[in-house]
Amino acid sequence: MNAASAAGQIPAQPAPPGGTAAGAPQRPPRAEPADVPAGPLHIGLVGPLPPPPGGMANQTVQLHGLLEQDGHQVELVQMNAPYRPAWAGRIPLLRAGVRLLPYLWRVWQTAGRVQLLHVMANSGWSWHLFSAPVIWVARLRGCPVLINYRGGEADAFLQRARAWIAPSLTRSAALLVPSGYLAAVFDRHGFNNTVIPNVINLERFSAAERQPGAKAAPSILVARHLEPIYDNQSALRAFALVLARHPGASLVVAGSGPEHEALQALAAQLGIAAAVHFTGRVSNAEMAGLYRAADIMLNPSLVDNMPNSVLEALASGVAVVSTNVGGVPYLVQHGETALLVPPADPPAMAAAMLRLLEEPALAGRLRAAGLQMVRQFTWQQVRPRLLAAYQQALANHAGQPGMHRSKA
Repeated sequence: MNAASAAGQIPAQPAPPGGTAAGAPQRPPRAEPADVPAGPLHIGLVGPLPPPPGGMANQTVQLHGLLEQDGHQVELVQMNAPYRPAWAGRIPLLRAGVRLLPYLWRVWQTAGRVQLLHVMANSGWSWHLFSAPVIWVARLRGCPVLINYRGGEADAFLQRARAWIAPSLTRSAALLVPSGYLAAVFDRHGFNNTVIPNVINLERFSAAERQPGAKAAPSILVARHLEPIYDNQSALRAFALVLARHPGASLVVAGSGPEHEALQALAAQLGIAAAVHFTGRVSNAEMAGLYRAADIMLNPSLVDNMPNSVLEALASGVAVVSTNVGGVPYLVQHGETALLVPPADPPAMAAAMLRLLEEPALAGRLRAAGLQMVRQFTWQQVRPRLLAAYQQALANHAGQPGMHRSKA
Protein backbone atom coordinates (compact mmCIF):
# COMPACT_ATOMS: atom_id res chain seq x y z
CA MET A 1 0.00 0.00 0.00
CA ASN A 2 1.55 3.35 -0.98
CA ALA A 3 1.18 6.66 0.82
CA ALA A 4 -1.26 8.09 -1.68
CA SER A 5 -3.60 5.13 -1.90
CA ALA A 6 -3.77 4.41 1.80
CA ALA A 7 -6.23 7.23 2.32
CA GLY A 8 -9.12 5.80 0.34
CA GLN A 9 -10.28 4.06 -2.77
CA ILE A 10 -10.17 7.16 -4.98
CA PRO A 11 -6.50 8.08 -5.61
CA ALA A 12 -5.71 11.66 -4.64
CA GLN A 13 -3.15 11.88 -7.42
CA PRO A 14 -0.95 9.58 -9.49
CA ALA A 15 2.19 8.13 -7.97
CA PRO A 16 5.36 10.00 -8.95
CA PRO A 17 7.48 8.72 -11.82
CA GLY A 18 9.56 5.78 -10.67
CA GLY A 19 7.04 4.57 -8.10
CA THR A 20 6.11 5.44 -4.56
CA ALA A 21 8.31 5.93 -1.53
CA ALA A 22 9.94 2.58 -0.88
CA GLY A 23 9.50 1.00 2.50
CA ALA A 24 6.82 3.40 3.72
CA PRO A 25 5.39 2.09 7.00
CA GLN A 26 1.96 0.51 6.81
CA ARG A 27 -0.89 2.29 8.53
CA PRO A 28 -2.80 0.38 11.21
CA PRO A 29 -6.43 -0.49 10.45
CA ARG A 30 -8.92 2.12 11.54
CA ALA A 31 -11.60 1.51 14.13
CA GLU A 32 -15.14 1.89 12.88
CA PRO A 33 -16.63 5.16 14.22
CA ALA A 34 -20.03 3.57 14.75
CA ASP A 35 -20.49 5.07 18.21
CA VAL A 36 -20.34 8.64 16.88
CA PRO A 37 -23.76 9.92 15.82
CA ALA A 38 -24.03 10.97 12.18
CA GLY A 39 -25.42 14.36 11.23
CA PRO A 40 -24.34 18.00 11.23
CA LEU A 41 -21.21 18.79 13.22
CA HIS A 42 -20.10 21.86 15.14
CA ILE A 43 -16.61 22.58 13.75
CA GLY A 44 -13.96 25.15 14.57
CA LEU A 45 -11.98 25.95 11.39
CA VAL A 46 -8.63 27.61 12.13
CA GLY A 47 -6.66 29.10 9.26
CA PRO A 48 -5.55 32.19 7.35
CA LEU A 49 -7.90 34.29 5.26
CA PRO A 50 -7.21 36.54 2.25
CA PRO A 51 -5.54 38.91 1.78
CA PRO A 52 -3.20 37.74 0.47
CA PRO A 53 -5.18 35.19 -1.57
CA GLY A 54 -2.73 32.29 -1.26
CA GLY A 55 -3.52 28.60 -1.60
CA MET A 56 -4.07 27.91 2.10
CA ALA A 57 -6.17 31.04 2.61
CA ASN A 58 -8.31 30.22 -0.42
CA GLN A 59 -8.79 26.64 0.79
CA THR A 60 -9.85 27.92 4.23
CA VAL A 61 -12.49 30.20 2.73
CA GLN A 62 -13.72 27.50 0.36
CA LEU A 63 -13.90 24.78 3.03
CA HIS A 64 -15.80 27.09 5.37
CA GLY A 65 -18.43 27.73 2.72
CA LEU A 66 -18.73 24.09 1.63
CA LEU A 67 -19.15 22.77 5.17
CA GLU A 68 -21.80 25.37 5.94
CA GLN A 69 -23.65 24.54 2.71
CA ASP A 70 -23.76 20.93 3.91
CA GLY A 71 -25.49 22.01 7.10
CA HIS A 72 -22.56 21.97 9.53
CA GLN A 73 -22.08 24.80 12.00
CA VAL A 74 -18.63 26.28 11.43
CA GLU A 75 -16.84 28.82 13.62
CA LEU A 76 -13.92 30.46 11.82
CA VAL A 77 -10.79 31.47 13.73
CA GLN A 78 -8.49 33.63 11.60
CA MET A 79 -4.72 33.11 12.03
CA ASN A 80 -3.75 36.30 10.19
CA ALA A 81 -6.26 38.76 11.63
CA PRO A 82 -5.41 42.46 11.05
CA TYR A 83 -3.12 44.04 13.62
CA ARG A 84 -4.90 46.20 16.16
CA PRO A 85 -3.62 48.84 16.48
CA ALA A 86 -2.41 48.86 12.88
CA TRP A 87 0.94 50.50 13.72
CA ALA A 88 1.87 47.45 15.85
CA GLY A 89 2.28 45.45 12.64
CA ARG A 90 5.38 47.48 11.78
CA ILE A 91 7.27 46.42 14.93
CA PRO A 92 8.59 42.83 14.60
CA LEU A 93 8.47 41.56 18.19
CA LEU A 94 5.41 43.53 19.19
CA ARG A 95 3.34 42.41 16.21
CA ALA A 96 3.73 38.73 17.16
CA GLY A 97 2.21 39.32 20.59
CA VAL A 98 -0.45 41.71 19.34
CA ARG A 99 -1.73 39.07 16.92
CA LEU A 100 -1.01 35.91 18.94
CA LEU A 101 -2.69 36.70 22.26
CA PRO A 102 -6.16 37.56 20.85
CA TYR A 103 -5.83 34.58 18.52
CA LEU A 104 -5.20 32.12 21.35
CA TRP A 105 -8.05 33.59 23.38
CA ARG A 106 -10.37 33.05 20.42
CA VAL A 107 -9.09 29.48 20.07
CA TRP A 108 -9.75 28.90 23.79
CA GLN A 109 -13.30 30.15 23.48
CA THR A 110 -14.01 28.22 20.29
CA ALA A 111 -12.55 24.95 21.60
CA GLY A 112 -15.01 25.11 24.49
CA ARG A 113 -18.00 25.26 22.12
CA VAL A 114 -17.23 23.02 19.12
CA GLN A 115 -16.98 19.25 18.69
CA LEU A 116 -13.61 19.43 16.93
CA LEU A 117 -11.01 21.85 15.57
CA HIS A 118 -9.67 21.66 11.99
CA VAL A 119 -6.37 23.56 11.80
CA MET A 120 -4.68 24.65 8.56
CA ALA A 121 -0.97 24.24 9.36
CA ASN A 122 2.32 25.17 7.71
CA SER A 123 6.04 24.95 8.41
CA GLY A 124 8.38 27.22 10.33
CA TRP A 125 7.23 29.89 12.73
CA SER A 126 3.69 29.49 11.44
CA TRP A 127 3.67 26.02 13.04
CA HIS A 128 5.28 27.10 16.31
CA LEU A 129 3.10 30.19 16.82
CA PHE A 130 -0.25 29.36 15.25
CA SER A 131 -0.64 25.57 15.04
CA ALA A 132 1.17 23.84 17.92
CA PRO A 133 -0.39 26.09 20.61
CA VAL A 134 -3.87 25.23 19.30
CA ILE A 135 -3.26 21.55 20.06
CA TRP A 136 -2.33 22.31 23.67
CA VAL A 137 -5.17 24.79 24.21
CA ALA A 138 -7.69 22.34 22.76
CA ARG A 139 -6.25 19.54 24.89
CA LEU A 140 -6.96 21.60 27.99
CA ARG A 141 -10.51 22.13 26.74
CA GLY A 142 -11.02 18.44 25.88
CA CYS A 143 -11.53 19.15 22.17
CA PRO A 144 -9.98 16.94 19.44
CA VAL A 145 -7.79 18.69 16.86
CA LEU A 146 -7.20 17.63 13.25
CA ILE A 147 -4.00 19.12 11.83
CA ASN A 148 -4.30 19.78 8.09
CA TYR A 149 -0.62 20.19 7.17
CA ARG A 150 -0.01 21.94 3.85
CA GLY A 151 3.58 23.19 3.68
CA GLY A 152 5.76 22.12 0.75
CA GLU A 153 8.87 22.55 2.95
CA ALA A 154 7.70 19.93 5.46
CA ASP A 155 10.61 17.54 4.91
CA ALA A 156 13.30 20.12 5.68
CA PHE A 157 11.26 21.43 8.61
CA LEU A 158 10.85 17.95 10.12
CA GLN A 159 14.53 17.16 9.62
CA ARG A 160 15.65 20.15 11.65
CA ALA A 161 12.81 20.45 14.17
CA ARG A 162 11.16 17.05 14.65
CA ALA A 163 11.99 17.04 18.36
CA TRP A 164 10.01 20.27 18.74
CA ILE A 165 7.15 19.23 16.44
CA ALA A 166 6.46 15.69 17.69
CA PRO A 167 5.25 16.48 21.23
CA SER A 168 2.43 18.61 19.82
CA LEU A 169 1.67 16.70 16.64
CA THR A 170 1.35 13.35 18.43
CA ARG A 171 -1.36 14.88 20.59
CA SER A 172 -3.56 15.80 17.65
CA ALA A 173 -6.52 13.57 16.84
CA ALA A 174 -5.44 13.19 13.20
CA LEU A 175 -2.91 14.45 10.70
CA LEU A 176 -4.43 15.31 7.32
CA VAL A 177 -2.27 16.06 4.27
CA PRO A 178 -3.44 17.10 0.79
CA SER A 179 -1.03 15.01 -1.30
CA GLY A 180 0.73 11.69 -1.64
CA TYR A 181 3.98 13.65 -1.54
CA LEU A 182 3.36 14.95 1.98
CA ALA A 183 2.01 11.54 3.03
CA ALA A 184 5.37 10.03 2.04
CA VAL A 185 7.26 12.80 3.88
CA PHE A 186 5.37 12.25 7.13
CA ASP A 187 5.65 8.46 6.72
CA ARG A 188 9.44 8.79 6.54
CA HIS A 189 9.42 10.80 9.75
CA GLY A 190 7.16 8.31 11.52
CA PHE A 191 3.78 10.06 11.60
CA ASN A 192 0.49 8.41 10.63
CA ASN A 193 -1.48 10.57 8.20
CA THR A 194 -4.51 10.57 5.92
CA VAL A 195 -4.65 12.11 2.46
CA ILE A 196 -7.53 14.57 2.00
CA PRO A 197 -6.99 16.36 -1.34
CA ASN A 198 -7.56 20.04 -1.98
CA VAL A 199 -10.95 20.95 -3.40
CA ILE A 200 -11.22 22.66 -6.78
CA ASN A 201 -14.33 24.65 -7.65
CA LEU A 202 -15.20 23.43 -11.15
CA GLU A 203 -18.04 25.94 -11.39
CA ARG A 204 -15.54 28.79 -11.07
CA PHE A 205 -12.66 27.18 -12.93
CA SER A 206 -13.97 25.82 -16.21
CA ALA A 207 -12.61 25.63 -19.73
CA ALA A 208 -13.42 28.22 -22.36
CA GLU A 209 -14.16 26.87 -25.82
CA ARG A 210 -11.05 27.22 -27.96
CA GLN A 211 -11.41 28.11 -31.62
CA PRO A 212 -8.51 26.87 -33.76
CA GLY A 213 -6.45 29.81 -34.99
CA ALA A 214 -8.60 32.32 -33.12
CA LYS A 215 -5.66 33.90 -31.22
CA ALA A 216 -3.02 35.83 -33.10
CA ALA A 217 -0.36 35.46 -30.40
CA PRO A 218 0.16 33.10 -27.46
CA SER A 219 -0.46 34.13 -23.87
CA ILE A 220 1.45 32.59 -20.96
CA LEU A 221 0.40 32.85 -17.32
CA VAL A 222 2.42 32.54 -14.11
CA ALA A 223 0.23 32.43 -11.00
CA ARG A 224 2.48 32.31 -7.94
CA HIS A 225 3.37 34.80 -5.24
CA LEU A 226 6.38 36.95 -6.05
CA GLU A 227 8.69 35.24 -3.56
CA PRO A 228 12.10 33.55 -4.04
CA ILE A 229 10.82 29.97 -3.59
CA TYR A 230 8.59 30.37 -6.66
CA ASP A 231 11.51 31.42 -8.90
CA ASN A 232 9.65 33.91 -11.05
CA GLN A 233 13.04 35.07 -12.32
CA SER A 234 13.41 31.80 -14.24
CA ALA A 235 9.92 32.29 -15.64
CA LEU A 236 10.92 35.69 -17.05
CA ARG A 237 14.13 34.31 -18.54
CA ALA A 238 12.22 31.42 -20.10
CA PHE A 239 9.62 33.78 -21.54
CA ALA A 240 12.38 35.86 -23.12
CA LEU A 241 13.40 32.76 -25.10
CA VAL A 242 9.80 32.11 -26.15
CA LEU A 243 9.34 35.74 -27.17
CA ALA A 244 12.38 35.51 -29.46
CA ARG A 245 10.54 32.87 -31.52
CA HIS A 246 6.99 34.24 -31.05
CA PRO A 247 7.37 38.06 -31.07
CA GLY A 248 3.70 38.66 -30.32
CA ALA A 249 3.63 36.49 -27.19
CA SER A 250 2.63 37.95 -23.83
CA LEU A 251 3.27 36.96 -20.23
CA VAL A 252 0.89 37.68 -17.33
CA VAL A 253 2.45 37.43 -13.86
CA ALA A 254 -0.49 37.18 -11.46
CA GLY A 255 0.50 37.74 -7.85
CA SER A 256 2.10 40.06 -5.36
CA GLY A 257 5.10 39.82 -3.08
CA PRO A 258 8.46 41.22 -2.05
CA GLU A 259 10.17 40.54 -5.40
CA HIS A 260 7.78 42.71 -7.43
CA GLU A 261 10.22 45.57 -8.10
CA ALA A 262 13.17 43.25 -8.71
CA LEU A 263 11.16 41.23 -11.24
CA GLN A 264 10.04 44.37 -13.05
CA ALA A 265 13.67 45.46 -13.23
CA LEU A 266 14.69 42.04 -14.60
CA ALA A 267 11.97 42.22 -17.28
CA ALA A 268 13.37 45.60 -18.37
CA GLN A 269 16.91 44.24 -18.35
CA LEU A 270 15.86 41.29 -20.54
CA GLY A 271 14.10 43.64 -22.96
CA ILE A 272 10.69 42.02 -22.46
CA ALA A 273 8.96 44.61 -20.26
CA ALA A 274 6.50 45.63 -22.99
CA ALA A 275 5.27 42.02 -23.27
CA VAL A 276 4.97 41.34 -19.53
CA HIS A 277 2.02 42.41 -17.37
CA PHE A 278 2.33 42.30 -13.59
CA THR A 279 -1.22 42.24 -12.24
CA GLY A 280 -0.46 42.70 -8.56
CA ARG A 281 -2.73 40.99 -6.05
CA VAL A 282 -5.56 39.02 -7.70
CA SER A 283 -8.49 37.37 -5.91
CA ASN A 284 -9.30 33.71 -6.44
CA ALA A 285 -12.50 34.66 -8.29
CA GLU A 286 -10.58 37.00 -10.62
CA MET A 287 -8.04 34.28 -11.41
CA ALA A 288 -10.66 32.30 -13.35
CA GLY A 289 -10.67 34.84 -16.19
CA LEU A 290 -6.86 34.92 -16.34
CA TYR A 291 -6.69 31.15 -16.69
CA ARG A 292 -9.27 31.08 -19.47
CA ALA A 293 -7.35 33.74 -21.41
CA ALA A 294 -4.07 31.81 -21.23
CA ASP A 295 -2.64 29.24 -23.62
CA ILE A 296 -0.04 27.93 -21.16
CA MET A 297 0.33 28.12 -17.38
CA LEU A 298 3.95 27.98 -16.22
CA ASN A 299 4.71 26.91 -12.64
CA PRO A 300 8.42 27.67 -12.02
CA SER A 301 8.56 26.93 -8.27
CA LEU A 302 11.62 25.54 -6.49
CA VAL A 303 9.56 24.02 -3.64
CA ASP A 304 5.99 22.80 -3.89
CA ASN A 305 3.39 20.50 -2.38
CA MET A 306 0.04 20.37 -4.20
CA PRO A 307 -0.16 23.69 -6.05
CA ASN A 308 -3.74 24.84 -6.47
CA SER A 309 -2.65 26.96 -9.43
CA VAL A 310 -1.78 23.81 -11.38
CA LEU A 311 -5.16 22.21 -10.61
CA GLU A 312 -7.04 25.43 -11.39
CA ALA A 313 -5.22 25.76 -14.71
CA LEU A 314 -6.05 22.17 -15.66
CA ALA A 315 -9.68 22.71 -14.69
CA SER A 316 -9.68 25.81 -16.92
CA GLY A 317 -8.47 23.82 -19.93
CA VAL A 318 -4.97 25.34 -19.93
CA ALA A 319 -1.86 23.35 -20.85
CA VAL A 320 0.63 23.26 -17.95
CA VAL A 321 4.41 23.37 -17.82
CA SER A 322 5.77 22.88 -14.29
CA THR A 323 8.99 22.16 -12.49
CA ASN A 324 9.14 18.58 -11.22
CA VAL A 325 9.70 19.51 -7.57
CA GLY A 326 8.12 18.26 -4.36
CA GLY A 327 4.57 17.03 -4.80
CA VAL A 328 4.13 18.08 -8.43
CA PRO A 329 5.08 14.65 -9.89
CA TYR A 330 2.49 13.09 -7.54
CA LEU A 331 -0.12 15.43 -8.98
CA VAL A 332 0.51 15.38 -12.75
CA GLN A 333 2.28 12.96 -15.06
CA HIS A 334 4.85 14.14 -17.56
CA GLY A 335 3.57 13.87 -21.10
CA GLU A 336 0.11 12.82 -19.90
CA THR A 337 -1.40 15.76 -18.02
CA ALA A 338 1.49 18.28 -18.09
CA LEU A 339 5.07 18.77 -19.20
CA LEU A 340 7.57 18.63 -16.34
CA VAL A 341 11.00 20.25 -16.37
CA PRO A 342 13.90 20.62 -13.90
CA PRO A 343 13.79 23.60 -11.52
CA ALA A 344 15.82 26.77 -12.17
CA ASP A 345 16.25 25.81 -15.83
CA PRO A 346 14.87 28.58 -18.10
CA PRO A 347 15.97 26.87 -21.37
CA ALA A 348 14.07 23.70 -20.39
CA MET A 349 10.99 25.73 -19.45
CA ALA A 350 11.15 27.61 -22.75
CA ALA A 351 11.61 24.39 -24.74
CA ALA A 352 8.53 22.84 -23.10
CA MET A 353 6.42 25.93 -23.76
CA LEU A 354 7.59 26.14 -27.37
CA ARG A 355 6.75 22.48 -27.83
CA LEU A 356 3.17 23.09 -26.68
CA LEU A 357 2.83 26.15 -28.89
CA GLU A 358 4.21 24.35 -31.93
CA GLU A 359 2.54 20.96 -31.37
CA PRO A 360 -1.17 21.80 -30.97
CA ALA A 361 -2.15 18.11 -30.96
CA LEU A 362 0.03 17.51 -27.89
CA ALA A 363 -1.37 20.60 -26.15
CA GLY A 364 -4.89 19.40 -26.91
CA ARG A 365 -4.20 15.93 -25.45
CA LEU A 366 -2.75 17.42 -22.28
CA ARG A 367 -5.72 19.74 -21.85
CA ALA A 368 -8.24 16.92 -22.35
CA ALA A 369 -6.43 14.63 -19.90
CA GLY A 370 -6.12 17.44 -17.36
CA LEU A 371 -9.82 18.22 -17.51
CA GLN A 372 -10.60 14.58 -16.79
CA MET A 373 -8.04 14.27 -13.98
CA VAL A 374 -9.23 17.26 -11.95
CA ARG A 375 -12.69 15.76 -11.50
CA GLN A 376 -11.34 13.77 -8.54
CA PHE A 377 -10.81 17.06 -6.67
CA THR A 378 -14.45 18.14 -6.56
CA TRP A 379 -16.23 18.53 -3.23
CA GLN A 380 -18.43 15.54 -4.10
CA GLN A 381 -15.30 13.38 -4.21
CA VAL A 382 -13.46 14.89 -1.24
CA ARG A 383 -16.44 15.37 1.14
CA PRO A 384 -16.89 11.71 2.23
CA ARG A 385 -13.19 11.36 2.96
CA LEU A 386 -13.07 14.51 5.09
CA LEU A 387 -16.25 13.63 7.00
CA ALA A 388 -14.91 10.12 7.63
CA ALA A 389 -11.76 11.69 9.12
CA TYR A 390 -13.92 13.91 11.35
CA GLN A 391 -16.00 10.97 12.53
CA GLN A 392 -12.91 8.85 13.15
CA ALA A 393 -11.31 11.63 15.19
CA LEU A 394 -14.44 11.96 17.30
CA ALA A 395 -14.61 8.18 17.82
CA ASN A 396 -10.94 8.01 18.82
CA HIS A 397 -11.35 11.00 21.11
CA ALA A 398 -14.26 9.34 22.86
CA GLY A 399 -12.01 6.39 23.70
CA GLN A 400 -8.75 8.24 24.42
CA PRO A 401 -8.96 12.04 24.37
CA GLY A 402 -6.52 14.06 22.36
CA MET A 403 -4.00 11.44 21.25
CA HIS A 404 -2.73 10.82 17.71
CA ARG A 405 -0.01 8.17 17.73
CA SER A 406 3.19 8.47 15.76
CA LYS A 407 5.01 5.42 14.45
CA ALA A 408 8.21 6.31 16.27
